[in-house]
Amino acid sequence: MSTPHIDAKLGDIAKTVLMPGDPLRAKMIADTYLENVTMFNSVRNMFGYTGTYKGHPVSVMGSGMGMPSIGIYSYELYSFYGVENIIRIGSSGAYTDQLNLYDVVLAEAAWSESSYAKTQSGTDEPPLTYPSKTLNEKLIKAAKQLNIPLHVGIIHSSDVFYRKHFEAYKDIFEKHQCLAVEMESFALFHNAKITGKNAACLLTISDSLVTQEATTAEERQNAFTKMMEIALSIIE
Repeated sequence: MSTPHIDAKLGDIAKTVLMPGDPLRAKMIADTYLENVTMFNSVRNMFGYTGTYKGHPVSVMGSGMGMPSIGIYSYELYSFYGVENIIRIGSSGAYTDQLNLYDVVLAEAAWSESSYAKTQSGTDEPPLTYPSKTLNEKLIKAAKQLNIPLHVGIIHSSDVFYRKHFEAYKDIFEKHQCLAVEMESFALFHNAKITGKNAACLLTISDSLVTQEATTAEERQNAFTKMMEIALSIIE
């Protein structure tokens, strides 16, 4: 079988999928960490791979940028390919000076102004969506075992990258306690809820809205390894 966006057969994709935004980051993870790798998708260059990590099957696939994109891919993975767990591993911008470049954040909720959940489900939805408690507990335990500091908190999922009023982030930080901003997790968590599946989100700080520090595109693709190692270590 295949969907309009994923050219794979049932059984080609593992029960757990690691999902970076960048398909080239997905390729890097497959090349660096996985054994016995096969590519299950290249439609629209949204690369997807399945392999094994320490003998356990796992898949990795790009999601693209923004809620509409991850909304499509996560829904199809959950609904048509038997995927049970999606762990987003993405980049984010810090809303507080307590976060530095390369710090790792685990989302305990995603706050958004987005209408994604309401539009998808046709009912009023709260401005917060939530990850799997079980996955989060496993990721917290794994980070401790790997001795990787982990910041746990609410994140902002934004529909807009280039916001006209740049300093709006200060109000969001103060009113909603959002530690950082990204563009996908609100939709991912909603799709997990409506399909009865599990989702989590690990983020690496790629830039800071407070200090204006930023990583390069190459660093975002290749150097955000701590969150990858945390996610891979819970594969069973």
